[in-house]
Amino acid sequence: MRILLIGSLLVLGLSLHAASSVHEFTLNAIDGKAAPLAQYKGKVMLLVNVASRCGYTPQYTGLEALYRKYKDQGLVIVGFPANNFGAQEPGTNEEIATFCKRTYDATFPMYSKISVKGEDQAPLYKFLTDKDANPSTGGDIRWNFTKFLVDRDGKVISRFESKIAPDNAEFVSAVEAALKK
Repeated sequence: MRILLIGSLLVLGLSLHAASSVHEFTLNAIDGKAAPLAQYKGKVMLLVNVASRCGYTPQYTGLEALYRKYKDQGLVIVGFPANNFGAQEPGTNEEIATFCKRTYDATFPMYSKISVKGEDQAPLYKFLTDKDANPSTGGDIRWNFTKFLVDRDGKVISRFESKIAPDNAEFVSAVEAALKK
């Protein structure tokens, strides 16, 4: 905090800290409890905005397969339900969790529903899409199942759009390369 004296007016100013890592963010897990992304320091993360009623929803199968194959090597997939595109994630957190478990046997961490674009965009997604913070991967989220690959230090290293399936060879190669570092 800084204190400034401007004329006879005393101004308290908070210095704004620009995030440099996804590890600096804390969001709520799907059960509503605070879950800092710092708990994944040292792991490769795949951050995905998900939806239950989207044409890409079957990607849950591939995401879960990828998670099970590589989690022991340090991969964690983190799902962020979002209702920003065509109202394709209308459910409550409890309904989303039940859907993911029953339909796809999803075991990777899921967080509470957030907004990934617009005026109510979650701070994490402001960071992920910020072209100054992440020049090669920034830019607006265009649809559900956009994937951000994050290295073990919390730096965004790649972005894959919705149409890139979790079993895509280029995508899997990027994950494997990140795990080897």
